[in-house]
Order: sequence, then structure tokens, then C-alpha cells
Amino acid sequence: MFTYIPKQVCAKEMILEINEDIIENIKITGGCPGSAVGMARLIVGMNIHEALKRLKGVPCGSKVTSCPDQLSLALEAYLNKD
Repeated sequence: MFTYIPKQVCAKEMILEINEDIIENIKITGGCPGSAVGMARLIVGMNIHEALKRLKGVPCGSKVTSCPDQLSLALEAYLNKD
């Protein structure tokens, strides 16, 4: 398990379970419950690199970041944790 604290979004915590570059589970606390569940359902079972590519840079209205973008940063942090 890997925990990431997102910045500048409503979500407060992202907990990732990844096994051999495959996303097995994601739990997002805070923020919009529907968006959190939707994002998790869309990328569970996906290769971490593919998910990162799809989520990175997604804005939220006039903000420069969003929960999907922060999730991509969580995935990057996981890859760079060693």
C-alpha cells in the first residue's frame, strides 16, 4: 500500500495498491465520492504507466490541477518511491 496526500484539491488522501505495475485498488477520501469511485473503477486493473498517461494534466475548471491530475502525481510518487 502507498499513501499520497493530494494538494490543491478536495480529496484529502489517496491510498494505492499496486502489484507488478498493475493497479489493484484505489481508495480516495474526501472530495466528490462519485468522482473518486468512478476514477478508481476506470483504472483498477490498468497498467500504472497507462493510467498515468491518461490522468496527467487534467484540469478542474480554472484550477491547474484536479483529482485525476493529483492521482497521476500519486502514481508518479509511487514509481519514484525507492
